[in-house]
Amino acid sequence: VQLQASGGGLVQAGGSMRLSCVCSGCSFSKNYMGWFRQAPGKERELVAQIGWLSGNIYYVDSVRGRFTMSRDIAKNAIHLQMNSLKPEDTAVYYCAVHRSGRSTYELWGQGTLVTVSS
Repeated sequence: VQLQASGGGLVQAGGSMRLSCVCSGCSFSKNYMGWFRQAPGKERELVAQIGWLSGNIYYVDSVRGRFTMSRDIAKNAIHLQMNSLKPEDTAVYYCAVHRSGRSTYELWGQGTLVTVSS
């Protein structure tokens, strides 16, 4: 199983960026796939997650209305469209998988750095 995230980089405040994550070998049942981020000196936080079967999406308050998460079931992929980016969105973004029957996220991608300049 491998999660490969892509799409990070440098963007100016107010700009947009799209992250993608493909899960190879992930044909097993999943509860959720999610995006997390960790800023320097801060704890990792859940940014958005999608119920794999339901399609229900949760967003942390700080990104609601600016970020949009989507999934491609056939490709075992998720995307995060980030608009109106702010310097405080600067972080390493990770995708992760919450497998069915497990209590938490346990499969993680390598992370992709998003830097928003002011």
